[in-house]
Amino acid sequence: MIDRRRFLRQLTIAGPAAALRVRPTRVGAEPPPETGTVRFTTYPAACIAPQWVAEDLLRADGFTDVKYVDIPDDTLTAKVVTAGNADFSIEAAPAIPGYVDAGMSIVTLAGVHTGCFELFASAGVKSVRDLKGRQVSVTAENDERHVFVALMLKYVGLDPGRDVRWDFRASQDGMRLFADGKVDAFLGFPPDPQELRSRKIGHVIVNTLTDRPWSNYFCCMLTANQDFVRQNPIATKRVVRAILKAGQICATEPERVARMLGERRIENRAEFATEVLKQLPYTRWREFGPDDTLRFYALRLREAGMIKASPQKILSQGADWRFVNELKKELKG
Repeated sequence: MIDRRRFLRQLTIAGPAAALRVRPTRVGAEPPPETGTVRFTTYPAACIAPQWVAEDLLRADGFTDVKYVDIPDDTLTAKVVTAGNADFSIEAAPAIPGYVDAGMSIVTLAGVHTGCFELFASAGVKSVRDLKGRQVSVTAENDERHVFVALMLKYVGLDPGRDVRWDFRASQDGMRLFADGKVDAFLGFPPDPQELRSRKIGHVIVNTLTDRPWSNYFCCMLTANQDFVRQNPIATKRVVRAILKAGQICATEPERVARMLGERRIENRAEFATEVLKQLPYTRWREFGPDDTLRFYALRLREAGMIKASPQKILSQGADWRFVNELKKELKG
């Protein structure tokens, strides 16, 4: 089996034009990054594969120490970044305005992909409206899954605080209860949807990859600690560039990336990882405006009474698009 470093070296050095369809980085033409260390939050999900694929790209771009900080299922990654215990995190877009509104020191830098969340329901539930009076399992109160389902409920006219019964527990426990028929709905995040489909459990009532309005916006975005970005703009741009290039590798070489994820014990089920990597549109950062995503979710959250800040305030305090805007010109495909 090909090892990860050799695999990435083949893609990024031996044939970047063919494999990535982007220009090779001319490191010599740029000043070195202000820091040689970069830290990402990490949790086992194939959809955020770009941050692992990016490791060797970052090392080739001047970083000497690339670290991954494990995050428990019940801990908000944004809190870890705000505390300065990690520098970057791939966050669920619907939750980001709430983090900014709460005063967390994070800034959104780019969209990564759309469509990794799927809302599964039991046989008696045909639509989101049918969840009224039912029990819905999500990982924790006010985390990204809770926020996402709450917005789905609000979008069809239901009250998230009164019209459903929430079941807060770890993802694997929630999925087990759903499989046993003890809760009526479960919001899946890779590899949960792939496993549920393979076991023929439940059916999907919202697929954020295909169902509007959710499919029109990023579901996952690259965020960073505000102080890191302010103090290290050169390093920040290189991280954004590496993540975007790594996303293109995921899109063009899904089977090989899936094998790498298995080697790193991130996702041992190659068929699940490959399915995720093939279906997610990692190149939409060129097409979609990340500001549209944050504005959309900030507006929905404010209408639901879940944040106080206006969309304009969320964008001004919690977004910095200068790096991705520069890279759209530099990484022409």
